[in-house]
Amino acid sequence: QVQLVESGGGLVQPGGSLTLSCAASESFFRIYAMGWYRQAPGKERELVATNSNDGSTNYADSVKGRFTISRDNAKNAVYLQMNSLKPEDTAIYFCNIQVRLRSYSVRQDYWGQGTQVTVSS
Repeated sequence: QVQLVESGGGLVQPGGSLTLSCAASESFFRIYAMGWYRQAPGKERELVATNSNDGSTNYADSVKGRFTISRDNAKNAVYLQMNSLKPEDTAIYFCNIQVRLRSYSVRQDYWGQGTQVTVSS
């Protein structure tokens, strides 16, 4: 079973920075996309940022210019650098990958367990 291990969450003051990391437990035949989503209390999970195989990135409007997604294919890892954090960024952040495990596998989604980010003074 594929496991995604996330780290880097925590408590930070408004205007501060955090870097989230997510590493997969194994290698894959093909990675289509890696990304981050978040879910605030009482709200639905929403896209934060994604990084596709062609190198293109996509960001939620609310984080553009403040967050940067990057990936390391050799380490099967994805990162989210978060700057100028705001209280409304408070949420559980989830790592997501879309992959084919083996050449004969179908494309599947995998999720991390989530890491809490709290922005508060």
